[in-house]
Amino acid sequence: MIAAIGALTIGYVCGSLPFGLWLGRWFRGVDVRTLGSGNLGATNVFRALGPRLGIATLLLDMLKGTLPVLILPRTALGAAFPGGPDACGIATALAAVLGHMVTFLAGFRGGKGVATTAGVVLALFPVAWSIACSVFIVTVALSRYISLGSILGALAFATAVALTAHGPHASLQTGFAVAVAALIIVRHHENVRRLLRGEERRITWRGTRAA
Repeated sequence: MIAAIGALTIGYVCGSLPFGLWLGRWFRGVDVRTLGSGNLGATNVFRALGPRLGIATLLLDMLKGTLPVLILPRTALGAAFPGGPDACGIATALAAVLGHMVTFLAGFRGGKGVATTAGVVLALFPVAWSIACSVFIVTVALSRYISLGSILGALAFATAVALTAHGPHASLQTGFAVAVAALIIVRHHENVRRLLRGEERRITWRGTRAA
């Protein structure tokens, strides 16, 4: 239990690091939660503060998911975790994604989980990551809707894992993929409504620089 609590706590704390909020304060002196959608994710930072800070937020949000998932299963916590290192990696990944979505360091307001999910998926399921990333890129390139790319990418990831999962933790892997995809879609519920109404904003590569 101590190993499980420790790994989940570290995963959640790492996922909670609000890089979008910090970068906005450090480089522009603004709180990104007061701009655009009020979201701490890379898309809102990109639109509100420009591509440099948006891309930096994306990479850092991915990294805060990748690092704990790669490191913790290889430590004593991973060895002592119920189910072993593989289960530790999946549990840590879920904790990191939840930390990004509901961060205690920013009033329990966070991002929609896409970047951090991409980071943990890259560490755990590189083949599924490649498929989901390809779906995301093609969708955004054709439609210029980040939200649509995120939703379809999440569905592609869950499908890829469900079809390729194997070994003693296959059901755990599939459950994780389905749960994370569902969380991402739920977090995009407002975007889905705007897409259906034809009111969703398309991405522009220069950002809006509203700040």
